[in-house]
Amino acid sequence: MFENLTVRLNQVFDQLRRRGKLSEVDVDAALREVRLALLEADVHFGVAKDLITRVRDRAVGASVSKALNPAQQVIKIVHEELIGTLGNVAPLNLSGPKPRAVMLVGLQGAGKTTAAGKLARLMRSAGERVMLAAADPYRPAAAEQLKQLGGRLGVDVFAAPGLMPRDLANAALRAADDGGCGVLILDTAGRSQLSEELMDELAGLHSAISPAETLLVLDAMTGQEAVNIAEGFRRRIPVTGLIMTKMDGDARGGGAISIRSVTGIPLKFLGTGEKLDALEKYDPSRLASRILGMGDVIGLIEKAESTIDPRSALTRTDRMLGGAFDLADWLEQMKQVRRMGPLAQITDMLPGRLRQAAQKSDPQDLERGFRASEAIINSMTLVERRSPEILNASRRRRIAAGSGTGVQDVNRLIKQFREAQKLFKAIKASGPGGLPKLFG
Repeated sequence: MFENLTVRLNQVFDQLRRRGKLSEVDVDAALREVRLALLEADVHFGVAKDLITRVRDRAVGASVSKALNPAQQVIKIVHEELIGTLGNVAPLNLSGPKPRAVMLVGLQGAGKTTAAGKLARLMRSAGERVMLAAADPYRPAAAEQLKQLGGRLGVDVFAAPGLMPRDLANAALRAADDGGCGVLILDTAGRSQLSEELMDELAGLHSAISPAETLLVLDAMTGQEAVNIAEGFRRRIPVTGLIMTKMDGDARGGGAISIRSVTGIPLKFLGTGEKLDALEKYDPSRLASRILGMGDVIGLIEKAESTIDPRSALTRTDRMLGGAFDLADWLEQMKQVRRMGPLAQITDMLPGRLRQAAQKSDPQDLERGFRASEAIINSMTLVERRSPEILNASRRRRIAAGSGTGVQDVNRLIKQFREAQKLFKAIKASGPGGLPKLFG
């Protein structure tokens, strides 16, 4: 989402690095470019102005002008002030007697129903017993969609089409209590735009069940309009947090940067895709790092931890460094990388030069390459995977025909595999600290 902003900011930072010592004029010129980049990304003008003012007040001080690397000092200040603009980490408040209600509100099309399923999955993985409630009697497909999500998650769904939202919510709370559920997530009705009718209904629903959390679901693709929508809801109901969906889209992302400063409502979750595991707990420091092109190594590690079996990973590492790494191991490695999510999201989390190098390749081309490589290895016999040196011309033609690829594709895969083997041997030979030595 922040790709254009990240590119613009890194261009400004590269110019700063080339100047060495910085004068006040240099800082002002750079910050004008940063301000333009923020405004082009649809950041609220007041938020952009305040951010630049705070950065300038710190960046023209004596500590920066006398620093050995003043450009890095300015970048550090921008990073810290951007974190301040994005707000603090605000975890869910699930205190009080069970079942605790979490009420999702928002306009139609923001992704409330999908967000309810994602949140249910996240909370269940944290050990909570969860129930979903279809509290939208107006959209015929809403209850059915929620039931399908509940079925995929193994989560109970309460639906009573004949009841109005307020009565349905009370009945759902009783059902959750009877079922021993600790959390009830209500997917409420929306409208195509802010209306008194919608707000009256939600206010009545809120007063009837007194939810522990009232989360407003906002579509990041609406840009600056998301701020206005949040203000409209906040004036009528006590919104306690925000879920920003479609953060994997191609919008400019300024709404996500502006919304905490303008509304005072904390961001709590970011929706980063359509799958049920594509919901991230909001962390301003990690988001700021991604905006500035520093990647999100912690997020990448968390993705790996959630999808990669540590025992099998350790076994494969031993095999790699021991020289026993084969095509079967490589196939499993590719499968686990793909389970981490879309390659575009993974490369976006890489830091610095790694990210820039990865983004030179089209993620769709990488995905096609992964699929082709899997098909080629799957077309091999177990003996061929274990001992690729036996792959003569006739075997390669058979594998190419079986995988729907060409012989040149098979040859390319074998060449890449042999280069990987050489790399692992070099890492082992370099001893402790091998990776830093090899990659600088």
